[in-house]
Amino acid sequence: MEFFQTRTDLAIEAQEIVQGKGVEKEVPGVKVSIEHKEDWELQVIRVEVIDEEGVKAIGKPIGTYITLESPLLKENDIDAHEAFIEIIGKELSELQELSDDGIVLVVGLGNWNVTPDALGPKVFSQLVITRHLLEYMPEQIDESLRSVSGISPGVLGITGMETGEIIQGVVDKIKPDLIIAIDALAARKASRVNTTIQMTNTGVQPGSGVGNKRMGLNEENLGIPVIAIGVPTVIDAATLVNDTMDQLLDTMKVEVKKTGPFYEMLENINKEEKYQLIREILDPYVGSLFVTPKDIDATVDRLAHIIAQGINRSLHPNLEAKDIDRYIH
Repeated sequence: MEFFQTRTDLAIEAQEIVQGKGVEKEVPGVKVSIEHKEDWELQVIRVEVIDEEGVKAIGKPIGTYITLESPLLKENDIDAHEAFIEIIGKELSELQELSDDGIVLVVGLGNWNVTPDALGPKVFSQLVITRHLLEYMPEQIDESLRSVSGISPGVLGITGMETGEIIQGVVDKIKPDLIIAIDALAARKASRVNTTIQMTNTGVQPGSGVGNKRMGLNEENLGIPVIAIGVPTVIDAATLVNDTMDQLLDTMKVEVKKTGPFYEMLENINKEEKYQLIREILDPYVGSLFVTPKDIDATVDRLAHIIAQGINRSLHPNLEAKDIDRYIH
């Protein structure tokens, strides 16, 4: 299970791995509820890790994980996107209670030079940033605006500094009450790439989905609550091959007679051993390869807009949508 978990950042997938299939049985220490919104082909999935038993079972910290899953997230459907923005704003407000005068730091994680990893910087560029306005020209802006500052710190390969170190320095200086961190994630299922948004109050472990773990951005390390928002933009190549083989084997089991040595062989294939074998076969040729869809440029732009507007609605609830563009830096 641990080997699989290094290839997904999604709590719902970690929970599904433990169960084997779907959400038909409960995992100890984990609660799952699903709300369907048929108008937008949307599922809102809530995974709550309640105690250490749940942490041990799925390998995710105690907390709440809210997942929006819809194929329309990656489509150019303006009406659906407006609905998603409203839902994100509402869910964010409920994830962490924040006073009207609370100070928020938004962090756009990732590498702006690599499109699948540019979600955080793209979201950051569309946020309503107000801390400087409230400090230097308070008479010219709406008093109802919350103090929001932001940073897109880049990655270790660009800055030579751990992202966590940079964020810790900023936190020590401006002393925010809450951090919202946006990052690109990795999925285990191809169907969830660019169709899923995860929000959690447990913080974020940069690079965990691609096996490149860094200092965690969470309350334990930074001393303040951290909400993490992410979208899986890549999938591990070995996982993609493995899932394709699973579908092929399931089809073969349906087509062949449920008797005889061939069916028995199909039935007894160990999925974890098969996955390990695929990785061993691929490794000499492609190494640690991750795959992203060919339309990733346009899709990341759409997702960044949805998430940024959801954050803006949550942090500045008294600001009308038509006025948001006036404040975007």
